[in-house]
Amino acid sequence: MQLGAIFPQTEIGADPAAVRDFAQAAEAMGYGHLLVFDHVLGADPSKRDNWDRPYSHTDMFHEPFVLFGYLAGVTETIQMTTGVLILGQRQTALVAKQAAEVDVLTGGRLRLGIGIGWNDVEYEALGEDFSNRGSRSAEQIRLLRALWTEEVVTFEGRYHKVTHAGINPRPIQRPIPIWLGGGADRVVRRIGRLGDGWFPQFQPDSEGQERIAQMREYAKAAGRDPSEIGIEGRVSMAQGNPDEWAKTAAAWDELGATHLSVNTMKAGLKGPDQHIEAIRRFKEAVSG
Repeated sequence: MQLGAIFPQTEIGADPAAVRDFAQAAEAMGYGHLLVFDHVLGADPSKRDNWDRPYSHTDMFHEPFVLFGYLAGVTETIQMTTGVLILGQRQTALVAKQAAEVDVLTGGRLRLGIGIGWNDVEYEALGEDFSNRGSRSAEQIRLLRALWTEEVVTFEGRYHKVTHAGINPRPIQRPIPIWLGGGADRVVRRIGRLGDGWFPQFQPDSEGQERIAQMREYAKAAGRDPSEIGIEGRVSMAQGNPDEWAKTAAAWDELGATHLSVNTMKAGLKGPDQHIEAIRRFKEAVSG
């Protein structure tokens, strides 16, 4: 499995040096990718009844594409991964352009994880329809791949129209890998049909094994080779100890995961140095 470090969005702070230091430290330790969460806006829960979502306006989120542009200049090998970019609230052609630019500037190091999200507040502010975000994202994936691989694109779908136009530069990877997050059955079907990989949000147990097997059956039904669809597990350092982290990593490996990332947020850590030390301890635990 390729090991990745989740960029501690909500706890790293806004100091560019801290952002740089974390990415460079992960790269120096041999982590294969840096995974970044995405939110454009946070809602003010004091103005909303029964707000039970995990983030609000007080949580900091660096914008992924701008962040990757910065990190392109201070890293050499580590892959840039969104886990996940909320695709449905963004203009598809602009995402294609931004992703291609990151891929060019990093020398082909982008993996684009996408999802439909849960925050209707963001959709409202960004002028996109929250209610059709699932079906629209499937069309978005097809258009993204066309824009990345074809010099001139003509595309007319339910939600998009492009007439004899293309992006320039196109990415080094043609197409850029698109991985999907989410776990609803319709999303799992979409992964089997369209995704290059999956960020599942379950444990590597028998139930998780059944869900992965289900996705692979959907892939076969779509005429695809299931073994070509990657799986990225996740371990939270807020839960367990080094022995348990190692056991969870081994369970993901046994389940056939191709990638595994560690999340150091919500573990009581303060400042970039503690997050850097945490990913060092995790790597020692799972690689020893």
